[in-house]
Amino acid sequence: MSKALMARLDRLLANLGYGSRKEVQALVTSGKVIIDGKPLKDAGVRIAVDATLPERMTIRGAPVDPPAPLVLMMHKPLGVVCSHKEDGEKIYDLLPRRWRLRDPALSTVGRLDKETSGLILITDDGDFLHRVISPKRHVPKTYLAKLDRPLAGAERDIFAAGTMMLDGEDKPLLPARLEVVDERTARLTITEGRYHQVRRMFAAVGNHVIDLHRERIGGLFLPNNLEPGQYRILPAAEAEEVFGDA
Repeated sequence: MSKALMARLDRLLANLGYGSRKEVQALVTSGKVIIDGKPLKDAGVRIAVDATLPERMTIRGAPVDPPAPLVLMMHKPLGVVCSHKEDGEKIYDLLPRRWRLRDPALSTVGRLDKETSGLILITDDGDFLHRVISPKRHVPKTYLAKLDRPLAGAERDIFAAGTMMLDGEDKPLLPARLEVVDERTARLTITEGRYHQVRRMFAAVGNHVIDLHRERIGGLFLPNNLEPGQYRILPAAEAEEVFGDA
């Protein structure tokens, strides 16, 4: 087990979004911050910070939020955006309000467009984020696509060939794997993340995606019991499963 980092209590709680350092000081002096069963009185005290902290510390009677690095698995619902800058309801609005004040900030690992649902990862760990989205990794992503028209029958071979070109691009797509579910539903696994790639692939073979849902990223699958808008924290070992074979 790696050695726990030490951090000043007021700086730690401010970075977790619990308020300014002055507001954190007020929490401490009022006895609302408890660690290992004992209320803390000094906001400047240094404490050990590791993944066990939420088991040891409470704020106003509730477990403290997990410290960085944090990885979340979320079931993104339709109608929300993944960008901080886009208009409309944002995926971050589904998280506790104070989490928007965390430092380092939370970001999605890649994006799903507004009209796509399913598995997305959110993290404050820049190294983890860049490892997942790195073009060198070829982390597979699986989507369930419902189509406007029946499949023609040649799509599997066309997508697998590694020669398909999308409009406006000069580099062919890497081979992709298509599984036919029924005549208007297909499961597609890709190892790239080009702009609206799945929708553009089906458009290139004369079809139109009317519903798109991401089921898997690498070795991580969206659980059946995680409802749209819900999320859960991934322990470090489970988060690393994204790099596993599946």
